[in-house]
Formats: sequence, C-alpha cells, structure tokens
Amino acid sequence: MTDYTTTNVGIPVESDEHSLTVGTDGPILLQDHYLIEKMAQFNRERVPERVVHAKGGGAYGVFEVTNDVSQFTKADLFQPGKRTPMLARFSTVAGEQGSPDSWRDPRGFALKFYTEYGNYDMVGNNTPVFFVRDPSKFQDFIRSQKRHFGSGLRDHDMQWDFWSLSPESAHQVTWLMGDRGIPRTWRHMNGYSSHTYMWVNAGGEKFWVKYHFKTDQGIDFFTQEEADHMAGADADVHRRDLYDSIAAGDAPSWTLYMQIMPFADAPDYRFNPFDLTKVWPHGDYPLIEVGRMTLNKNPEDFFVHIEQAAFEPSNLVPGIGPSPDKMLLGRLFSYPDTHRYRIGPNYAQLPPNRPQAPVHSYAKDGPMRYVSPDVARPYAPNSYGGPEAQTGVAGLPTGWDVEATEMVREAYTLRREDDDWGQAGTQVRQVLDDAARERLVNNAAGHLLDGVSKPVLERALQYWRNIDKNVGDRIAAKVNGG
Repeated sequence: MTDYTTTNVGIPVESDEHSLTVGTDGPILLQDHYLIEKMAQFNRERVPERVVHAKGGGAYGVFEVTNDVSQFTKADLFQPGKRTPMLARFSTVAGEQGSPDSWRDPRGFALKFYTEYGNYDMVGNNTPVFFVRDPSKFQDFIRSQKRHFGSGLRDHDMQWDFWSLSPESAHQVTWLMGDRGIPRTWRHMNGYSSHTYMWVNAGGEKFWVKYHFKTDQGIDFFTQEEADHMAGADADVHRRDLYDSIAAGDAPSWTLYMQIMPFADAPDYRFNPFDLTKVWPHGDYPLIEVGRMTLNKNPEDFFVHIEQAAFEPSNLVPGIGPSPDKMLLGRLFSYPDTHRYRIGPNYAQLPPNRPQAPVHSYAKDGPMRYVSPDVARPYAPNSYGGPEAQTGVAGLPTGWDVEATEMVREAYTLRREDDDWGQAGTQVRQVLDDAARERLVNNAAGHLLDGVSKPVLERALQYWRNIDKNVGDRIAAKVNGG
C-alpha cells in the first residue's frame, strides 16, 4: 500500500490537489489547515545563502590514518590505524547560489571529522594561500569580488581596484589567474588548510603545522575557453560530477600530508610563518604523509546535509589549537556567528553538524531546539551531579602560553622575506612551465580587458610587473593590443 499523505504532524490529508472551498467553485475556506501549512512552509523553505561560499556541494566519507604521527599530536583522529567518519563540502568563494561552477574563483575545501572527542572542522581552499592576511580587510575583499552595488553585475574593475591597492594579494592572484583558478572537477583539485595550526602531543610538546590534501585523481583544470563554454552548457558541472562519481562507485580520495615546524623555529624564521599570503617552502619543511580521505556516500537530502552543513575553525579537538594567524583568529568568531544568523542558534543539533560523540553541554533553549540538555541542572557548577570540566580529558588550553607571548610579537615584526611579491614571482618563474606561463598571461590579460578602468588598469599592470617584469610586460602587450 502506498503511504498516505499527512500534514507536518502526521494527520491524514484529504486531497493532494484540491483546496477546501464552499461548493465546487466557491471561495477557499480558512479552515483548510493543510493548504495554509503548505503555503506558509513554502514561503519559508529557503534559509539565507552563505555570504561567501554560497554555491557548492559535498559528500560523506571516511578518513583513515596510514602513518604514525602520534609524536606530533595526541588528536584522536590522527592516531595510528584510526578511521573517522567525515563530511566534505566544496564551493566557489564569490559566486552566489545558481552561479556557474566553472567561473574563475578559488574553491572552498571544508571538512568535518566526527571524532570521539567531538567535531573537528577544517575550513580551507584549493590554494595554500589567501588574498589578505588581516581580518579587518576580509569584508572589503569579499565586497570587491561580489556584484556591483549599482548594476548588479560582476565587475572586474572592482576586483582589480582592490587587488592593485593590496599588494599582499599578489601570491593568491597568481594562483587564481593560473591553471588552478578553474579546476576541471572537485575531484581533481587539492585542498589546503592555508592557515597554520598548532599540534600538541601527549607530552605537551607543541608544533606548528599546515595541512595538504593531495588529490589521488591527479590535478586537472579547465582552460578559460572550456570554462566559458561549460558555464552555459552545465552550470552545475562540479556538483554533478561529484554526485555521479560516487553514485557510480568511483569514490574520490585525497592523501593528507602535513608540513610540521618545531615550535621554537617560528621567531627566527625568514618570514612570518603565520602569514596567510605565504607558503612554507617544502625544502624547509617537507611533506609528511598522514592518511587518506575517501568520499563514498552521497547525501540523502541535499538541503538537510549540505546546505545546512556548518563548518567552523573554532571546532578544535584536544591536540589541535590555533596559531597567531590573524585571519584564522578572526574566523574563530565569524564562522559560528554566521551560522547562528543563517540557520539558527541550535545549528549544532542539525544532522550534518550533530557530533557522534556524547554531548553534555549547558546550552539551552532558543529557536528550533529539540534536544534537551543532558544535565541535571542547566547551570554550572551545581550540586546535582552535572558534568564537570576535566583537564585530564580536554588537556590544558591549547594556546601559546606565556612562553609564546614574545613569539607572537616577533612573528609580526618585518623580516627579510616578508615582501608581498617574492613568492608570487617565484611561482611564476620556477613553478610554472612555459605553457602554464602563457595561459597565465592570457587569463590575466583577458580578465583585465573586461571592464577595468584606465587608472585601475595602469595599477594592475604595474602589479604584474612587480610580480615578474617579463610576465607583466607580456600582459601589458596583450592588453594594449600587442
């Protein structure tokens, strides 16, 4: 027997098609509760889209440790042989819901690990650096990448105006205008923490670390021409590819490698190791294999499991902590705050965000709360057997302590390699081959020819010459009709 239709509280419905009226053609009656419920629910079925990373997709999977790194961290999910269920979400940064997957843009690479000690989240990108290093500029940067406030159109002049006035963006813009600015699929791109984090081992020893998720499918990308075609042919190409691949049993995977810096190296390192616009050279801190992430389960309901997924870098489990990276510290506040606005203060009780570890929180009430606090009294301390903080379980606060106060100050003292152009220039000259350099020149010139005003254009061409004189001259020649 086919299940019968009900209201939201399980009451059988008389009709799927006809409203309750006076006679056959008479007015609709207000007592038709099911009609009112359907209309009211429909009016409210969208939540605000994310201000950033609005367009995306994702899947569930598992992370399995393949190498022993317990000498660096006591975090549960990185212990030898451990398998941890997880959720991943990939996205574009600037595009809104409905925008093409193949626009030139960094890609978000957000991960949630359901560990025995609560959820551990990593919010990264498919690039190891970012456009700005201070959270006070983040809002301005995002507004410069969004649609023009007057015309409602994407505006390259706003983008280059901000970039050319912000030299710290050079490294990331070089990545963006290169091949990795448009990955062929999410399966064919790497993911990076970008931020520096702290790991703490069982003995209390601290390390600074960066995460590198290397795609096991190999790096691949769309040329600008292919991407422009795909934007019209299939705006959901990346979302479709991930879903179809998993449905067909072709589960994508990524191998996690870490760069690990001894805690005491930071004060004397040749540039600020907490600067989000810089990478650590692999010659200084080689990649160390840790494990493999495999995505093997599509969400049963996209809205429930992906649109309501809430990733936040403040979710740090014992053995992992923040660094003095200013952008990371800003995000510790901004991410959970935006979730409270977008999907409500009880977002942690939604299916994708619900931990698989026990919750003994004193939080209570608020809109849409449906799990009672598992406490004897909703306050602490209390004398009725409520949960108590246990340092032995959580460990000491994973901060920088008094010993690191001077380190934080010194980290933001200018050093000999703290310039904004050096790493971008090295990338152009030493990382890219001739063909990749030619595509970079064509991509940047094409971008600059699309609505960029003369004063901004002149700054942008100097911006590229500051990165690399030869490449800047080649971009200028193409822009000027050469």
